[in-house]
Amino acid sequence: MLYLLDANVLIRAHEDYYPIDRIPQFWTWLQAQGDSGVVKIPYEIYNEIAVSIGPLHDWLTDANVSASMLLQEQTNPVHLNLVIAQGYAPDLNDSEIEEIGQDPFLIAYAYADPSAITVVSREVSAPSKQRANRRVPDVCKAFGVRCITDFEFLRELNFKIV
Repeated sequence: MLYLLDANVLIRAHEDYYPIDRIPQFWTWLQAQGDSGVVKIPYEIYNEIAVSIGPLHDWLTDANVSASMLLQEQTNPVHLNLVIAQGYAPDLNDSEIEEIGQDPFLIAYAYADPSAITVVSREVSAPSKQRANRRVPDVCKAFGVRCITDFEFLRELNFKIV
């Protein structure tokens, strides 16, 4: 199984639970998962963090880390357009597209092989939300893509500090 991380997973991990300077074991473990090909970050999601400043930016843009963590594939434009049109709305305006951000890329990568790829996101399902307000878990569900939380991800991969 390949796990694709949403930017919010890394941001919240650093900000709330595993600050890079306090719990480096988490980040070493995460990079090892990237080295083994189990965890990746799509380029579009990577760029959401890479433009920031601070320890998370420094960690992610380190040459060794980015080589480990970056997904070395390009999204299928047909899948991307399908996710946008059917997952959000076929007639989004520019501000709605900006609001959605890079989430459609994350889902489109997983849609390419939903039996082998899981999306990991901190977003919470909100089925009543429409258009640009739709949440990653709900759009994933619409496309048969498995989406789990960061804590489910940590349990599945048996992360622990020893």
